[in-house]
Amino acid sequence: MDLEFDERYDGFRQEVRGFLENHQAPKRDDAGELRGADRRAWLSLLIEHGYWARTIPKEYGGYGAEPDLLETVILDEEFTRANAPRGTNLQGTSMLVPTLLAHGTEEQKQRWVGPTLRGEVTWCQGYSEPGSGSDLASLQTRAVEDGDDFLISGQKIWTSTADKAQMCFILVRTEPDAKKHEGISYVLMPMDTPGIEVQPLETMSGSIGENSFNQVFLTDVRVPRANVVGQRGEGWKIANTTLKHERASLNDNAVGTFERLVRLMNRETQQGVPAMASPVFRDRLMKLQARALTMKHHSMRMLTCSLKGESPGVAGLVVKLQNCQLSFDMADLAFDVMGELGSLYDHAKYERERGWWQAFSFLALGLIIGGGTAQIQKNIIAERGLGLPREPKPAKA
Repeated sequence: MDLEFDERYDGFRQEVRGFLENHQAPKRDDAGELRGADRRAWLSLLIEHGYWARTIPKEYGGYGAEPDLLETVILDEEFTRANAPRGTNLQGTSMLVPTLLAHGTEEQKQRWVGPTLRGEVTWCQGYSEPGSGSDLASLQTRAVEDGDDFLISGQKIWTSTADKAQMCFILVRTEPDAKKHEGISYVLMPMDTPGIEVQPLETMSGSIGENSFNQVFLTDVRVPRANVVGQRGEGWKIANTTLKHERASLNDNAVGTFERLVRLMNRETQQGVPAMASPVFRDRLMKLQARALTMKHHSMRMLTCSLKGESPGVAGLVVKLQNCQLSFDMADLAFDVMGELGSLYDHAKYERERGWWQAFSFLALGLIIGGGTAQIQKNIIAERGLGLPREPKPAKA
């Protein structure tokens, strides 16, 4: 991989840096996300200049540039340096959009990709059920034909942002007699349809950030059959496309988080001495830096595979496992640096950074479980990536 920058790339870097100097990025909330009108305006501005949705075709609402690895690296570096959001990592943009581009009809792509990229439509993901979490293919939410529509009934759980989303991409069983990995369909469902009841789930993070977990009850929810993505009964294949992009999206900006940790360590003091002066803290920081840089260059490797249309193989399977743990470990050091103030949040008098590290820590801990637990990820790496024998199932009584 040649990462030397010629004059064209140096000029591109100066262009991006000038944009960031001349445009004030909107403030993010405690969870690190943009919301409302600020999000829509910022994303539209970034698309206009080609800094967000850069390689999405123009006809679907993107900028339409050719893929370029070094341009992507420069954009990430400059937006991180300016502490400005380069887009958003919500479920619609990071998971649904690439799925629709791969499997959706022309009408579905025209209707949903652009508004999703601009933050005009918020999506939630209807996958997990009370009895179908790790074994997702055993889901029981059913869709029964009624003319040109489906009537969907069942229950979903751990549905992030369901209380705020306008749309849901949901897995339903359309052929109940088929094998469990067959007969599943991937459907786009408006969240204001009669028959949908959303109930919030309180989590251990309390009021940190957004309380976005919900359970969703579905009773004869009428959805057009035209809202099926791909072919009816192909939902498992399409769901795995979404899951692939979900796990890739968890390859978060580790370097940006690391730099935020460095700023914290230079600012926090103990008896008038910056935490950065502690050899114990510096040693832990150096080890985290090595891991953050590893993830940065691994993401370049993943992007190179994507640009070449190659499968990353086992390299793509390790991303979620490694990065979620790294995020949690960086938050752990931040807590130790803040000392007795590290546990304060919810805008207490002496809290730091409006409780950002607490929100980030709980998010990282949740993501070690969500999207496939760390234990399941290790099995996937072993079995699919390394070709090791499957874990034996318990003997039936």
